Amino acid sequence: MKKHPLLWFYILAFGISWLGWLPFVASSQGIFSCNNPLFNIFLILPAIGPALAAFLVIKFGEKGNPNSLFKSLFKWRIGAIWLSLAVLTPLLLLIVGKILTEYLGFTHVLEWQNEDRIAALITAFIIALIANPWEEVGWRGFALPRFQQKHNALKSTLIVGALWGLWHLPLFLWRDNPMSNLPFLIWFIGVIAEAFIYTWIYNSTKGSLFAVALYHILGNTFGALIPGVSIYATVLTTCFAALLIIIIYGKENLAHTGKVSA
Repeated sequence: MKKHPLLWFYILAFGISWLGWLPFVASSQGIFSCNNPLFNIFLILPAIGPALAAFLVIKFGEKGNPNSLFKSLFKWRIGAIWLSLAVLTPLLLLIVGKILTEYLGFTHVLEWQNEDRIAALITAFIIALIANPWEEVGWRGFALPRFQQKHNALKSTLIVGALWGLWHLPLFLWRDNPMSNLPFLIWFIGVIAEAFIYTWIYNSTKGSLFAVALYHILGNTFGALIPGVSIYATVLTTCFAALLIIIIYGKENLAHTGKVSA
């Protein structure tokens, strides 16, 4: 674990998280039934998996103090501009995606089941608030700066984005999950593209997990506020945003400041 902290982090992050999802995947495939509400306890594991994996590797592998990871979640003094960008960027991407969906007649739209928009918005926010910050502790708080210690920001982002996408794979095998209706390859490309936005925010705020967690939470929450956005439109907008970031800031840092390294 000490020699290969990133490898162990991903083994643990995938293992802990997938352990929580696999009972529901198996149930949806008719292997066995997990209709008992007590099985929902397993869903805690994907929510905390990346953060717990990072904690274990730092604590027992690197023999360091993992508290700095969690302190960065409260690094909210990032300036009004970056605070605004963390809030407004996911909203802007969804609005553009909505326009493209309607204008180009895209399909594969992920609709919220709850017809009450306010209830759907509150539900989406609560779920995102519980899960997304702990994802960011792992992906951006632990993995990204360690990859950036060895590689430029572009290569690091491609690796983190690809593994982040693969981490979601059980949700596409879980037949009762809305994500199972999406084309995985198209969605996967979009996730890698969106990872560039996360890196841009993370490096530009000198490693603020508060900023990227806020972006993550609001991105999932605004999806309930602006439903009916096609996955194809989403991927187009995020790929365009990623390309702009690479062109404007360059592959070394993907930000106006230096990259954050472990």
